[in-house]
Amino acid sequence: MPLHPNRPFQTRQWSITRRSHTLGEIPWIMGIVNVTPDSFSDGGQFVETDRAVAHALALVRQGADLLDVGGESTRPGAESVSESVELSRVIPVIKRLSISTDVPISIDTTKAKVARAALASGATIVNDVSALTVDSAMVDVCADSDCGVIAMHMRGTPGTMQDDPQYGDVVSEIVTYLQSRLDSLAEQGIASERVVLDPGIGFGKTAAHNVEILSNIAALRGLDRPVLIGHSRKRFLGKLLGREIDERTSGTIGVAIALTQQHTDIIRVHDVGAVKDAITAWRAINSNTNETCSEDGSIESF
Repeated sequence: MPLHPNRPFQTRQWSITRRSHTLGEIPWIMGIVNVTPDSFSDGGQFVETDRAVAHALALVRQGADLLDVGGESTRPGAESVSESVELSRVIPVIKRLSISTDVPISIDTTKAKVARAALASGATIVNDVSALTVDSAMVDVCADSDCGVIAMHMRGTPGTMQDDPQYGDVVSEIVTYLQSRLDSLAEQGIASERVVLDPGIGFGKTAAHNVEILSNIAALRGLDRPVLIGHSRKRFLGKLLGREIDERTSGTIGVAIALTQQHTDIIRVHDVGAVKDAITAWRAINSNTNETCSEDGSIESF
């Protein structure tokens, strides 16, 4: 049953390698696999292939529905790395994961050559923080594939995006931008049913902007595409809660519940198990039926 039976609700379809997936009632959880030395939260922890793969498979056991593998930090102030470095970090991980789990794998990159190699190695989704604008060849790579695409809004670049970002109406401006990207990608051979939209929490936004966006998921879902939110452990939570990075799990969970209430389609997080458990418990209570959790975390009737 819908989580809010008195509110209008529509699921969204996402096509990944010609397979259609229904999203929207309960968020899919995307587990973050940063194969980087300098990511803002877990940089350096999973640079080695063995550790990255072990971490990713642990996220799957915790309930991840997707894995997002990235080899270049996009934290505020981050500098770009070369294609060769990025490839050396992510391709061995993706190859091993593709034969170790059935969970769809996303490559988090703005580089067409990295995306192409990742898709050839077993990834089925391209997650581009520039909405396929930084590398002119990225659209062709995705158009030539049946991969899923995640297109994100970002003001500026990772190196400049937090230099006094300003908007008239942040939600309206992001919606307009994402609609224009959807239209442009469709004209270039990437059908809308393949695209998920991400408003880019923390990418050229102040803490107040982020809170405004997170309070208005319905406006984003009004574009008739699934919406992905990546808020995990981010700086705005530090400002909101007065917590350092390693103390932001509770805040991350709180936002995840608020996003679940708004039927957010995908939530990208570091703490997969904690977020999954919180959503499962919230669903059991909020559904207002005689339901309980089975040992595998699913919901079943008494």
